[in-house]
Amino acid sequence: MAEGYRTCDFIATKEHRRFTEFADAVRKHRYIGLCFGPAGVGKTLSARRYAKWDIAEELLMSWGARAPKDEQAYAALGQARTVFFTPTVGGTLRGIQDELARLCSRVDACIDQHNHRHGETRTPDPANRFDMQVIDEAERLSTYALEHIRDVFDRTGIGVILIGMPGIDKRLTRYPQFYSRVGFAHHYRPLKADELAFVLTRHWRKLGLALDDADFTDHQAIASIARITGGNFRLLHRLFVQIECILKINGLSVITDDVVEAARSTLVIGDN
Repeated sequence: MAEGYRTCDFIATKEHRRFTEFADAVRKHRYIGLCFGPAGVGKTLSARRYAKWDIAEELLMSWGARAPKDEQAYAALGQARTVFFTPTVGGTLRGIQDELARLCSRVDACIDQHNHRHGETRTPDPANRFDMQVIDEAERLSTYALEHIRDVFDRTGIGVILIGMPGIDKRLTRYPQFYSRVGFAHHYRPLKADELAFVLTRHWRKLGLALDDADFTDHQAIASIARITGGNFRLLHRLFVQIECILKINGLSVITDDVVEAARSTLVIGDN
């Protein structure tokens, strides 16, 4: 996922709220959960938001000398109690084991720091400080990696969420021991018409413009954007990056159908 898309302003859509409810259920009932949906609809954004990863990732990846600003990451992880992990493409079982264990250890240490600073007693078993693992790009996991995740799940009882493309649920049915532990599934869908209108209003405001759906020019632009993006969150962000460039280059202050089509012509649009 492009860095700009991943760090763009977050919008709490209905799908994100549904994802949060799904994740809370997985955490509470200690199941394995599956989240699947087309590329670009916002699965990763929601998962990172749930894990507060945008706040904590820099500290967890660099893991250098401690600084006062790190307390924000401690607090975020202390609240989320979640590890967000993306396996590398073609990663070996040992590599995934080591990387995931290292990440879990660092999250535990941050949560322990947060608890200690607030006068809470230290947890006897450090492995129990976080209680959720979210694994993105789950298609990258080999059979042996899935067995490792199942083993960790069985031994620790933490909640686990696998995020992937449509069809991952069918792939996992080939592994009955793993699939029997799946308790919840969440189909993450593109933005619907009412939500798309809300998101578009935010984008218009970000450009310093006012969206008026009663204005034919705005209505026409909205229809074009809806047709081009199909409610896909990532594609919508990419399109507006180009729209902003076209407005600035040409000194325009209105998003017209022609502007939208010009922005579209600069993008490579596939099956998202």
